Amino acid sequence: MAQNKQARDAMDKFKYEVANEYGVNLKQGYNGDLTSAQAGSVGGGMVKKMIAQQEQQMSGQNAMQNQTPQQ
Repeated sequence: MAQNKQARDAMDKFKYEVANEYGVNLKQGYNGDLTSAQAGSVGGGMVKKMIAQQEQQMSGQNAMQNQTPQQ
C-alpha cells in the first residue's frame, strides 16, 4: 500500500510541475474550472516527458549492449 501512495504522490508532484511549466493553475482537489485544452495540455505534457525519459533510458541501454567487451 505504501508503494502505491509513493507512486501516486510522485505522479501528483510531476503533474503540478508540468502544469506550472504550461502556465496552468492547478489546485489541490477539484479542478473542474479548467478548460479541456488546459487539462489536455497538462496530460499531454506529462506523456511527452515520460516518453522522452524512457527513450533516453532505452538509448543508453542500447548503447551499452552494442559495445564489445574489452579482452
